[in-house]
Amino acid sequence: MKFNAQELINSGMAWRLEGSIGRQCMAAIESGHAMLGRDDHRDYWGNHVPSRDQVKPGTKGSFDYVADRHGVEYAEEIAGIE
Repeated sequence: MKFNAQELINSGMAWRLEGSIGRQCMAAIESGHAMLGRDDHRDYWGNHVPSRDQVKPGTKGSFDYVADRHGVEYAEEIAGIE
């Protein structure tokens, strides 16, 4: 799941597909199994979805949040997913 969710988040598709997919991707972010994408996006309704660098370090969606929960190696691995 980590790779598929991270790819959808990075591309912005997570926020434009049906609601259940976005909710699953958001759950992955909240659990620290995924982080926000490198770029910010707009969701289906036009709401701003920030990039991982636009949120405060250590908060949900940031690199540090993932690293704190699953280790730096895991965070680096998913940060490198295109």
